[in-house]
Amino acid sequence: MSTFDDREKGFEKKFAHDEELRFKAEARRNKMIGEWAAERLGMTGSDVEDYVKAVRRADFEEAGDDDVVRKISKDFAEKSLAISDDEIRAQLSEFLAQAVSDIEAG
Repeated sequence: MSTFDDREKGFEKKFAHDEELRFKAEARRNKMIGEWAAERLGMTGSDVEDYVKAVRRADFEEAGDDDVVRKISKDFAEKSLAISDDEIRAQLSEFLAQAVSDIEAG
């Protein structure tokens, strides 16, 4: 096996590892944003868990964060909560940073 092949396999492993970490961080972020939103919506107990699952499912609708923002924004609007999409996006960013730190810390 050549040095080029070794480097290629190394890059492939790193890419796979990075993608796995990204997926875990986004899943953790979605849990945190779901709990944050559920608290603002006045949910407790199993309703929070169900809401977190709904937020996680919403994230699979399309690439990016728009699907999550749209779901939470719609739910806030239904409860007449004046929380903007920008605030939701800011929370997403904050929770993603926290999730990455948590994962890196082990």
